[in-house]
Amino acid sequence: MKTNVTMLNILTVFNLVVAAIYGYWTYIADGEIEVIGFAALFMLVFLTGFISFYLAKSAKNFTGPEDNPDANIEDGEAEMGFFAPWSWWPLVLGLGAALSFTALAVGPWLFAIGFSLSMIGLIGFVFEHSRGQHAH
Repeated sequence: MKTNVTMLNILTVFNLVVAAIYGYWTYIADGEIEVIGFAALFMLVFLTGFISFYLAKSAKNFTGPEDNPDANIEDGEAEMGFFAPWSWWPLVLGLGAALSFTALAVGPWLFAIGFSLSMIGLIGFVFEHSRGQHAH
């Protein structure tokens, strides 16, 4: 985690420098700062800074093998969760989400189709282990 924090701190400084250069460059070229691009680049400073801050704070309570130089590979093989390798519901959910976002360019009629497909995929994904052969 400490490596991630260091990387994100470097990225935060980099984004700050890029935002300053972009603001200066557009001011020189047009006589005013281009607001949208400058704001987007400046928001990246906050994005990487917040993630870095969160990881730095949570690293104090984290006892994983990633920061231990003497750790072995098998030290980090704890169970991460349960994932159904046979499930088709993530594909349905992803297709519905893709159609929903495509609707921003195509039209609202496509959003109705994409949203409906997303809800079917979400409900199927959530309840796939509640019934049938793999019920708990």
